[in-house]
Amino acid sequence: MKIQEVFLSLANAAATYNLGKSLGEFLPAGSVILLEGNLGSGKTTFVQGIGAGLGITETIDSPTFTLINEYFSGKIPLYHFDLYRLESSEIEALNLEIYWEGLEVPLGIVAIEWAEKLVYYPPNFLRVYFNFSNGGDTVDKTPHGRHVKLISIGKFDFDVDKI
Repeated sequence: MKIQEVFLSLANAAATYNLGKSLGEFLPAGSVILLEGNLGSGKTTFVQGIGAGLGITETIDSPTFTLINEYFSGKIPLYHFDLYRLESSEIEALNLEIYWEGLEVPLGIVAIEWAEKLVYYPPNFLRVYFNFSNGGDTVDKTPHGRHVKLISIGKFDFDVDKI
């Protein structure tokens, strides 16, 4: 299995948005993005950027209470999930594979917030870890600001020079 890792520091929310936008401009249909990080770390902002990169004109909001928001106005569909409020059995019942396999819906980009709660994973995906630090953590010495780690798993591939 091929694994590629990239670490980035992001100055602010606009940089998080622009990173998502860059990815949205070139990710193909069938891409799965697994988003992890604390509340307020930038997951939804990142997905909003992906939507902009896809040319989606609708407002992209967190699907915390709706579980999934589907957007079809861009060059390919965007399926945005939020698993924050769900238990494992509820997540399994969502049958998420229909989205990343394109079985019952048009193949698009699948973005899943709180992906660490997933019961099963697709064979290929981009895991994005968000961290926000005020610089006061003496344990891990994380500098002040937003940080992101991108890890591609399987056949998922991205060009670091494009982001």
